[in-house]
Amino acid sequence: MCGIVGAVAQRNIVPVLIEGLRRLEYRGYDSCGVAIVTAAGPQRVRSVARVAELDDQVRDAHFEGVTGIAHTRWATHGAPTVNNAHPIFSHNALALVHNGIIENYESLREMLRAKGYEFVTQTDTEVIAHLIHSLYRGDLFAAVREAVQQLAGAYAIGVVHKDQPHTVVGARAGSPLVVGYGKGENFIASDALAIAGSAERISYLEEGDVCEITLEGVRIADRAGHLVTREAREVQAYGAAVELGPYRHYMQKEIFEQPRAIGDTIPATESFAPELFGENARAVFEGIDSILILACGTSYYAGLTAKYWLEAVAKIRTEVEIASEYRYRESVPNPRALVVTISQSGETADTLAALRHAQSLGMEHTLAVCNVATSAMMRLTEFRFLTHAGREIGVASTKAFTTQLVGLFILAATLGKLRGHVSAEQEAQYLKLLRHLPAALHGVLALEPQIIAWSEEFARKENALFLGRGLHYPIALEGALKLKEISYIHAEAYPAGELKHGPLALVTEAMPVVTVAPNDALLEKLKSNMQEVRARGGQLYVFADADSHIASEEGIHVIRMPEHYGLLSPILHVVPLQMLAYHTACARGTDVDKPRNLAKSVTVE
Repeated sequence: MCGIVGAVAQRNIVPVLIEGLRRLEYRGYDSCGVAIVTAAGPQRVRSVARVAELDDQVRDAHFEGVTGIAHTRWATHGAPTVNNAHPIFSHNALALVHNGIIENYESLREMLRAKGYEFVTQTDTEVIAHLIHSLYRGDLFAAVREAVQQLAGAYAIGVVHKDQPHTVVGARAGSPLVVGYGKGENFIASDALAIAGSAERISYLEEGDVCEITLEGVRIADRAGHLVTREAREVQAYGAAVELGPYRHYMQKEIFEQPRAIGDTIPATESFAPELFGENARAVFEGIDSILILACGTSYYAGLTAKYWLEAVAKIRTEVEIASEYRYRESVPNPRALVVTISQSGETADTLAALRHAQSLGMEHTLAVCNVATSAMMRLTEFRFLTHAGREIGVASTKAFTTQLVGLFILAATLGKLRGHVSAEQEAQYLKLLRHLPAALHGVLALEPQIIAWSEEFARKENALFLGRGLHYPIALEGALKLKEISYIHAEAYPAGELKHGPLALVTEAMPVVTVAPNDALLEKLKSNMQEVRARGGQLYVFADADSHIASEEGIHVIRMPEHYGLLSPILHVVPLQMLAYHTACARGTDVDKPRNLAKSVTVE
C-alpha cells in the first residue's frame, strides 16, 4: 500500500524514480507523483492516472533533477485527487511523501494553524510537511528527528528541502523503509524492489529510525537519537521473475506458477523436524500447549484451514484471530501458546501490531509464515517458515496463499510427530502427498477451459454463494473473497450446514451457488445441502472429486477434479476457485491485477 522512492545522485534521477514507482504499482494506488529539488524550490508532477501517464507528463515537461522523491498513493485521508496526491509541499520550500496514517493529525493541524500555516489538502500528510518546515533551522535531518517525536500513528516518509539540494531525509515507524547504497548515489524506498539495479546494497531501517542520504553517504539515527549502523546486504536482482511473459495478467501467471512455488516451498527433507522452523524450535515446541494464529484477509483463511490440520493431526488446541480485532479486545494470554503470524509481505500493519500486542502480554514464543525473508515480521518472531512463492504482483493473492498452506501443514505434521500422534507410516504418507502436489496441481490447471465456460455465465451475475464443509469451508471463504476482489460480484461463503439458518433465503435461479465437494466424510451431508439449493431453483456449480458420484444434470454443473487428495485437498480445490474469479473478472473487463480500492501490501490500519 503506497510506495516511496527517493534518490540523491549526480545524474538525472527522474527515470529511476519513475521506474521505481512502476515496480511498486503492484502494491495498489490511486494517484502518483514525483518532485525534484531546484534552487527556486521543489518542482513536482502529479497524476490520478497510472504511472505510465505520469511518465508521459514528465517527458513532455522535460522534467529533470539530481535529487528527488516520488510516490504512489492509496487514499486514506482525502479523495484521490491531484491536489491530494503526493509529494506534498510546505511553503514552496519543502516536499514530502508519506506512507501510513497520522492518528493525531487533527491536533497537530490546529497547532500549526495557530502558527499561521494554511492547509490546502485533505490529507493527514500535510501536517507532517508543515511541522517539519516549522522546525527547520538549516538542518533537515535535525528537523525531521524533532518532528517525528510528535507523530502518533504509522509513517514512512521521504523529505527534501530547497536549501539542501543534495539531501533526502527518511524516517519510519510502523511502515517499511529501506536505504540503498550505490556508486556516488544513494536511495530510499519502501521496497527494495524499487531500487534494485541502481542500489548495490540495502539496509532495512528499524522502528523509529531517521536517515539522511547525500552524495557522500548515509547517516542513520535511532529513536533515541543515537547514530547507528544498520546491516547492509546485497540487493536481489530485478529481472524475469516479475516479467509478465506470455500471460494476460500477473494473476494468471501466478496461478500457473503454483506447482513451481509449492515445489520450492516443500523442504528437501525425509522427516518433519522442528529444526525446519529454527534452531531451538524442538525445545519450545515440546513445551507449548496451544496455538494462536493471527492474520488478515486471505492469510486469515489460511489460518482457518490450518486450525483443522493442527487439531486433527497434532491434537493441539488452536485459535485463529483476525489480527485487526485481536489487539482491541480483552483476551486471555497464555505464555505456553505458540503465536503464529501469517503474511505474504511480512509488513501487514495489523498483523505486526497484533504480534507485538501478543508479545507484550507475555507470549514470547512466536513463529512467522511469510514469503519475504527480510520482512519486519520475520525479524520480529522467534521462529520462521519462509515460503518460496516468489514475488507476487497481483493484488489478489494466489501462490502466496497455497504456499502458506504448505508451510502450515508442515507445522501441523511436525507438531503431530513431536506429540506422538503421527506415526512413521503417516509421516511417509504425508511427505509423499506433499511431493506429489506439484504434479497434482498441473492436473487441476488443465481444467481451465471448462472454468472459462463457467465464467461467461458468472460474468452476467451480481451475486454468488459459496459452500463448503469442514476443512473446505475456509476454501469456500477464499473463493468468495477472490470473486468479489477482482470481479466486483457480491459473493458470500457459508458452511453448507448453515444454509437453512438464513442463507437459503437468498437462493433463486438467479443465484449461482459454488460448491466445494471433495469425496470426504462429509460428502453425503453436502449432497443433502445441494438438494436444498436445487429445491429452491438455485444453480449449482460443483467442483467434485472424480469418485464423488455427483452427476451433471439440469441445474447442477460439475467440473471433476483429477484426484482426491485427502488432508491436502484444500490446496488443490482452491486453484479452480482462483481461476473462476480470474476469468470472470476478465469477462467483465475489470482491472484484474489492480482492483479498485485495494492494495497489495496493507501497511496502514
